[in-house]
Amino acid sequence: MAETALSTITTPVASSQPAIVVHHLEDSRSQRILWLLEELNIPYEIKKYKRLPSRLAPKELLDVHPLGKSPVITDGDITLAESGAIVEYLIQMYGTEKDKVSPSEGERWRNNIYFTHYPEGTVQPILVRRLMFSLIPGKVPALLRPIVRPVFSQADELVNVPDLKRNGTLIEEHLKKVKASGCEFFAGGTGTSPTAADYMMILTTVILATRAKEFCGEETIEYVKRIQARDAYKRALEKSGDYVYVLKE
Repeated sequence: MAETALSTITTPVASSQPAIVVHHLEDSRSQRILWLLEELNIPYEIKKYKRLPSRLAPKELLDVHPLGKSPVITDGDITLAESGAIVEYLIQMYGTEKDKVSPSEGERWRNNIYFTHYPEGTVQPILVRRLMFSLIPGKVPALLRPIVRPVFSQADELVNVPDLKRNGTLIEEHLKKVKASGCEFFAGGTGTSPTAADYMMILTTVILATRAKEFCGEETIEYVKRIQARDAYKRALEKSGDYVYVLKE
């Protein structure tokens, strides 16, 4: 592997079982995959990739998947990208206690499906758009920045802020609802373990809590704290190294 792959960490694995390899880009969505693997106690190997100065992924990831993005996993002769697809694959193939990781009861099942697809389908595009609005003024010639910066600031207020307020409220109200029912996870119901919804929602909630706190309610902040306090999450952080999206006390 080229020099941009910082290191490799392998957990013990039986010789008859091929190791799952997580191609992990620093400060990326692949952190949620490491957490899932730790929760399910699945042997795996991490291949780490360092971002370029531009914050883009290194070209070595193109050798793994044609889009050169992370997360990507390999499992034997299977190569799989996209966070949601990877989460569903790992749960279906390796998850135990199926009633917990793949809930089947009424509202719990519906919540799990919805909040598995909601973060990447709805909220993350808004957060990325807001990030772009903040970065673009710094990329234009210096003489134009005093003109361009207010334009993008106003565009953020008009386009992104209303969407973030609505989504922050939706997340907060849902967490209040499941908490009132005695559950601390997104699927709600009688579940006592994270489901696919939590593995997908953790990135969105931690970005809101660390980078857009004005749209983040108290229950959302408490949710992030609970998840990041889990032993499996801590192990994933230890193995991945520095991670920008950690909620500080």
